[in-house]
Amino acid sequence: MHYEEKWKAERERKAFLALDDGTVFHGVAFGAKKDALGEVVFNTGMSGYQEILTDPSYAGQFVTLTTAEVGNYGINSADTESRALFLSGLVIGDLTEPSNWRSEKSLDDYLKENGVPGIYGVDTRVLTLHIREHGNRKAYLSVADPEIPENPENPEKPDNPENSEIPEAWAVAKARAWEGLDGQDYAAKVTCKEPYEFHVANVKVLPRPISSSNGSAHSLENGNNGIGNISTLATFHIVCYDFGVKTNILRSLASWARVTVVPAKTSAEEVLALKPDGVFLSNGPADPAAVTYAIENIQKLLGKVPIMGICLGHQLLALACGAKTARLKFGHHGCNHPVKNLATGKVEITSQNHNYAVVGGVYGGRGATALPGGGGFIETALPDCLEVTHVNLNDGTIEGIRHKTLPAFSVQYHPESCPGPHDSHYLFDEFKKMVYDNRQLASDNLCRLSSVVCP
Repeated sequence: MHYEEKWKAERERKAFLALDDGTVFHGVAFGAKKDALGEVVFNTGMSGYQEILTDPSYAGQFVTLTTAEVGNYGINSADTESRALFLSGLVIGDLTEPSNWRSEKSLDDYLKENGVPGIYGVDTRVLTLHIREHGNRKAYLSVADPEIPENPENPEKPDNPENSEIPEAWAVAKARAWEGLDGQDYAAKVTCKEPYEFHVANVKVLPRPISSSNGSAHSLENGNNGIGNISTLATFHIVCYDFGVKTNILRSLASWARVTVVPAKTSAEEVLALKPDGVFLSNGPADPAAVTYAIENIQKLLGKVPIMGICLGHQLLALACGAKTARLKFGHHGCNHPVKNLATGKVEITSQNHNYAVVGGVYGGRGATALPGGGGFIETALPDCLEVTHVNLNDGTIEGIRHKTLPAFSVQYHPESCPGPHDSHYLFDEFKKMVYDNRQLASDNLCRLSSVVCP
């Protein structure tokens, strides 16, 4: 944007974000010049805006970044986390021009190329405090160029011939009428269309030494090494359900396994036919309770193969085991959420992005609610088959669960980071160990059944 054009737009501040409660925030349009509907959330990360933009879990949402300046290191092809941008729009305070050796294009150009609208010059502190007090809001973002003639055949535009700008009251009404994200299956909108194998250049797909359940260390790289006939199966095969998977999750898995990614609606029978050593349930957007087909498939997979889930995958695993989920008042979005590992007592700083949470027992959470925008405690019991492994130290909500008798566990947050700290990356090693132990158990059972003496 030319300086004079930018100065004029910042003086006029014609763009606005209209919330369903009647609150309106004015600013300057950037990115794609098209209006949009969505739910407003805030993210407290100080950096990593490109990874946030390309996270499919933000589908249907306007992401408000609380950090003061956005855009200063530009956009580069190496930091994308998915094949496309699925968020409804971006809300920021100050838009800056890129000045970084890795930058390939500006944030403004990137949003334009991907058809995503944005608004800057918004008092994001006031907006964030409003969301914290009143909960996530449905909203209408008005950024379309008023100079463009309106199409009388388009019912999405108001009949306002005297002034082509959209009236704020009309935008508020549109926000109120929008169906929102509750009860909506957005995983089907962001998932891949066909199965594919994920490959990372220059990554050797062989695991590091693994500590088995008896405490001894084994390596899958050289010969037998004390692991019997399992050593002939050197590479694990993980099937990842794509509910909105991020690339760095696949990278983390591909560092020690062959990874096959399947669409969200792939049946359990089709997954088992691929002969996986483990199944990974990815992150994803919107309401987990609406993804009923995934819950049914997970129920069929439990006990047949080790399972790890994160984010939406965590919620789906819990639902498959009989637990309940509820909407949080304003969700968890950011790179600085403290989580306590109940087994070790250690606190991890985690990267999170979700609006719903698993609830049960004493872990309802101060921010958990059965009604959008409300607050309160959920009185419901966690199923006996599950145990809580991690707890959020900000609001007491459940951040991790493990099945007591079957090889399955999950966490609400993002151990792959991107963006965020790496405190929780050990969880991928725990999954690897679970997969290894399960394969070793299967091999030992086969030996006993066939009366073969294993070395």
